[in-house]
Amino acid sequence: MSLRKQIIILGTLDTKGEHLHLLKKKIEARGHTALILDLSMGAVPALPADIPAAEIARVAGHSIEKLIAERNRSVSTDIMITGAQQKVLELLSGKKIDGIVAMGGASMALIASRVMAKLPFGIPKVIATPAAMPTYISEWFGALDVVIMQVIMEFAGMNNLVTAVIAQVAGAISGMAEEASDHTSLKLPYPSIAITQMGFNEGCAVEVKRLLEEKGYNVYPFHANGISDRSMERLIAQGFLDGLIDIVPAGLIEELFQGNRAAGMERLGAPIERGMPLVLAPCTLNTTGAGPTRRMKERFINRPLRLQIDEIRFMTRYEPDEMRQGARLYAEKLNRAKGPVKFLFPLRGWSSIDKPGSVLYNPEEDRAFVDELKAHLKPEIQIEELDCNLEDPEFARALVESFDEMFRRR
Repeated sequence: MSLRKQIIILGTLDTKGEHLHLLKKKIEARGHTALILDLSMGAVPALPADIPAAEIARVAGHSIEKLIAERNRSVSTDIMITGAQQKVLELLSGKKIDGIVAMGGASMALIASRVMAKLPFGIPKVIATPAAMPTYISEWFGALDVVIMQVIMEFAGMNNLVTAVIAQVAGAISGMAEEASDHTSLKLPYPSIAITQMGFNEGCAVEVKRLLEEKGYNVYPFHANGISDRSMERLIAQGFLDGLIDIVPAGLIEELFQGNRAAGMERLGAPIERGMPLVLAPCTLNTTGAGPTRRMKERFINRPLRLQIDEIRFMTRYEPDEMRQGARLYAEKLNRAKGPVKFLFPLRGWSSIDKPGSVLYNPEEDRAFVDELKAHLKPEIQIEELDCNLEDPEFARALVESFDEMFRRR
């Protein structure tokens, strides 16, 4: 493995030229090659780029001169994102990218996140910005394996603080690139199985993992928080993992109703497209957040049945009609599956917070989801109902036995 790495620097030379050239110099002082990919849209920069903005615009089918003259920032941004995405993929195919770093404000961070999203897991990615606010970070992270570096001052002029930070940015991306293995060499042992979990199904997840490992599977748990499960989907789409026990597929219904664990409408798309064996459980398909941080909170926060988890987390039930809407969405997804699918439902609650005795326990209302799903699923997709709670050991055993039978049959 070569010790000399090629690192791409994303930025706008028309506003941050001096800073980007210092970053390039610092990276090259560590023995690496650094190429500035310029995304300037406001003016022709005074300092040179290794990959000029004109080339990026041309790749996307446009003229940089026209973009600068028209001054339509929204349109120009989309064009430059498209061009930069195509350019980094070209560099990737030529094995000319070992790491990528972006430096700038909120707009640059957004552009960089979209460009970096095209690169596979394992290529080091760093975004250094003074605009690392919570509202923005959720957009930038998505499912990326990216480091967001909070810069405490603006990149305006040069001073000791700015130069110190740029040196740290150079050290961060250089160190990551030096330590990273070739992303094409990353392999998981066969068979590798993903499972999803969260705090409300920890007992089930631990038992599923244990039972799978007893049978010789390699198990990779992902937290179903809307970020880790998105990352799981990206890994599956890139060819990693050989099967999925999706104990908490709730990121899809959370997306439908803007819950805190929303995982995008693309959730479940990768395993379905891959055709891998897929076994699902319904953890929290019937419950959702109702605390002060929730979006659409006026719809959920005043529901009479609420369970307090801590000072900011409260849980409530989805109403039957909402569960029916969700069931139709899951049926639409699962009906496109190219491989075997099975959905298991416990009849005595779908998580540790809606066991018998809990204020959220209502198996009669849970039927709304199950019956609607049955009405819309293709007949070849199996549904099995078990007389237990999702956290009971027999449910974990049923998940693993169903998956193992399905996997070995294939």
